[in-house]
Amino acid sequence: MECPGQNSSLGNHTPLVEFILVGFSDVPNLQGFLFAVFLIIYVFILSGNSLIIMITKVDSSLQTPMYFFLRNFLLLEICYVSVTVPRLLADLCRQYGNISLLACAIQMYFFLILSGTECFILSAMAYDRYVAICNPLLYPVIMNDKLCGQLAVACWSMAIPIHTFLISVVFSSTFCGCNQLNHFFCDAPPVVQLVCGDAFRVEMVLYMITALVASIPSFLIVASYVKIVSTILKLPSATGRAKAFSTCFSHLTVVTLFFGSGIIVYMKPKSNHSTGMDKFLSLFYSIFTPMLNPIIYCLRNKDVKVALEKLLQKCIVL
Repeated sequence: MECPGQNSSLGNHTPLVEFILVGFSDVPNLQGFLFAVFLIIYVFILSGNSLIIMITKVDSSLQTPMYFFLRNFLLLEICYVSVTVPRLLADLCRQYGNISLLACAIQMYFFLILSGTECFILSAMAYDRYVAICNPLLYPVIMNDKLCGQLAVACWSMAIPIHTFLISVVFSSTFCGCNQLNHFFCDAPPVVQLVCGDAFRVEMVLYMITALVASIPSFLIVASYVKIVSTILKLPSATGRAKAFSTCFSHLTVVTLFFGSGIIVYMKPKSNHSTGMDKFLSLFYSIFTPMLNPIIYCLRNKDVKVALEKLLQKCIVL
C-alpha cells in the first residue's frame, strides 16, 4: 500500500506526529489467521528458547563456552522478538496500526540495539568455534570464564552508543507527506524513506552504521570459518571432519539467514526498495530466524538432545 506523496519532495510538508503501520491490512480476510500464526510462533520462540536455556544451564556436561554464548544468543532472541511481535499481534487484533513518533522511536531503538547485539554475539560464537577447532589443546585456557564474560558484556553493550546516535539523527529529522509505513513494525529503512529535508544525510548515516555493524562481525565470522574449514580439511579422520562440521552447521545456518536477509533490506539503494519484498524479507530476520533457532540448535545438536531426554526422564519420574 503506497501513498501518493511517499516521496518527500512531492508530498505535502506538514510535519507528521504519528505513523500508520500498514502491516497486513491489505489482506483483511486473513487477519484472524495471521494473528493465530504469529501468536503460535511467538509462544514457540519463548518456550523453545527458554527450554534450551534451562537445559544448557542445569546440565553439567553443557557448562562450556559454546553453550554460554548460546544461552546469551537465545536470551537475546527472546528480547528481540518481544520488541516487535506483541505490537504486531495487537495491531492484527484491533485492525489498525497508529503509532506515535515516540513509540516508533522506542521500538526502533531497541530493535536496532538487539539486532546489532545479535551480529556481535554471532561473531563471538564464531570465534569460540575457531578456538575450539583450531586450538583444541589451548581452548580451556583461551576461552576461560573471564574472557567469555568480557566478550558477552562487549557484545551486549557495543550496539548501544552506535544506535543511540542513529536514532537521534533519524528522529531529529522532520517527517512529512504520507504517514503510512508499509511494514509491521518501525524498521529503519521504511521510516527513513519518510524523512523530508536533508533525507540524503539520514540515509548515509543509516548505510554507514549498517555497514559498520554488519561488516566487522561478518569479517570476523568469515575469517574464523576460513581457518576452521582449512583445519577441518586437514583432519585425517572422515568421522572427525564430519563431527567438526556438525558443530558449526547450526551457527552457519543462523548467520546466513540473519545476515543475508538483513543486509539485503538495509543496504539496498532507496530507489530499489520494494516495500512488499522488504516486509517479506524482514519477517526472516525478525521472526522466522528466531523461530528456527530452537529447531536448529536442538535437532542438530546431539548434546542438547541427550540433555533434553535426561530432563524429560526426570520430569516423568517426578
